Amino acid sequence: MNKEPNNKLLTNTLKDFSSCYSTVNNTTLHYVIGGQGEPLILIPGYPETWWAYHKVMPLLAEHFCVIVVEMRGMGESDKPIEGYEKKNMAKDIYELTKQLGYEQISICGHDIGAHVAYSFAQNYPQHTSKLIMLDTPHPDASMYQLPLLPLLGNPYLYPWWLAFNQVKELPEQVLEGRMNIVIDWLFDHLVQQKESITPFDKSIYSTAYNSKKAIRASNAWYQTFPQDIEDSKAFTPLTMSVLGIGGSGFDLLKQSLTSLAPNLQLKKLENCGHFILAEKPEEVAKEIILFFK
Repeated sequence: MNKEPNNKLLTNTLKDFSSCYSTVNNTTLHYVIGGQGEPLILIPGYPETWWAYHKVMPLLAEHFCVIVVEMRGMGESDKPIEGYEKKNMAKDIYELTKQLGYEQISICGHDIGAHVAYSFAQNYPQHTSKLIMLDTPHPDASMYQLPLLPLLGNPYLYPWWLAFNQVKELPEQVLEGRMNIVIDWLFDHLVQQKESITPFDKSIYSTAYNSKKAIRASNAWYQTFPQDIEDSKAFTPLTMSVLGIGGSGFDLLKQSLTSLAPNLQLKKLENCGHFILAEKPEEVAKEIILFFK
């Protein structure tokens, strides 16, 4: 039986980074911090933890104070029953930045983390210096048109897990102690550079999501999509500079951001799947650093 990876030991593999906890919005969040300079908040997505950024953290820490936050429901952060609307999760991040003493921050998110980052920029624009979206737009009404079945003869991979994770109670009953099955499938099918995700990486994520509580909490990110879509109807064009970096999700990201981010830069990563932080870490870090220059 695999023992749960020791988070302190994982953090120690990265020079000059520390593992910390703060209680905000009635929720304790775990984050990993290191580097010096302007604050840059990084938020991972499903089915990952702060470790998703471990390849880019040392590169970015040469230019920024890097703060990788495990949002509510993820990793070593609290997993409450409620509060997974992206607007409320953005409030978690806002209260954390205030507690850390920052009046303005730049924020970056991947996957579900991109939902939270975008909601942060929409709800706290005066506190957002720059926004970076990685491969995933915020939920909107177009999600209701996602296919129930894959289109015949079309290689498009329909995101079945979005629907599966909407179901309450069943996923944790089926997957407790076996999340490696789902995690292996996602990395096998959504990654082009297969060697970029190691068995060690998969073991970290599988362990983090194996419990009923962790599965229930991560599914809650998806179960609030209807409210997130409703909240998106009030979104207005962003005033800050926005960078969108995408692999397989580039076209969706471009389509979503073009109308709501007038100061937009876009970068497409060739031969890259959804998990761009694992597949193209040097390129992602380079684009972020150039964006600030």
